[in-house]
Amino acid sequence: MSVFVSLPSRQKAPLRWAVPLLFLLLWICFLAFTVLPDPQQQRLMLSWGALSGGMAAPQEWMASLRDGRILRLFTALFLHADWAHLLGNLVFLLIFGLPAERVMGPWRFLLLFLLGGAVANFAAVLAISAPHRLVIGASGAVSAVIGAYLALFPRAKLGVVLPLGLFLEFVRAPASLLIGIWAALQVVFAYIGPAFGAVAWAAHIAGFVFGMLFALFVRAAIARRLRKRRGY
Repeated sequence: MSVFVSLPSRQKAPLRWAVPLLFLLLWICFLAFTVLPDPQQQRLMLSWGALSGGMAAPQEWMASLRDGRILRLFTALFLHADWAHLLGNLVFLLIFGLPAERVMGPWRFLLLFLLGGAVANFAAVLAISAPHRLVIGASGAVSAVIGAYLALFPRAKLGVVLPLGLFLEFVRAPASLLIGIWAALQVVFAYIGPAFGAVAWAAHIAGFVFGMLFALFVRAAIARRLRKRRGY
């Protein structure tokens, strides 16, 4: 199934640099990671990935702040296990990130991505019962972007190409419906889905909820920004 985004507005889009910058950084980090020998890759993931366990109690939080371990919640966003892991995140980042950045502005969008990803990783760290399990990838941050998109464009439509036998059918469906199905699948996969125990589905759920709340919280600031951009 292929998905194409339909932008809610036809106005000329301002300069957007946050999504291209994140896209480029994610690629560079992955390519630099893949050229390393396996032992160095393992050390890098253990040094920069978020580790489950050790952050549940307040005193553990203070310890993670003092020794800098809390930064792993952010650095883990730029580590990916394989090509499929990376490309899946990049596709959704482009589909939902470009229109979200257009109305939010690059700095606010960058804050959404980083904070949403850190919150998502923290949720995964708490949800994984086994200690010293690695949580890596930008899936939680991208989920935050998807949640923000739904809050910003609740009546937007997405073009979907469905394979029907030997033919491809292009249909337009409400974004809220498609994203709602995606969110429901995250909840199901968290308990019985594919790769259970290997994929941090809790990060997807937490990121999605954070993104919706973030977009609603900054809605007034976004409205002021759009009015200023339009000259009134």
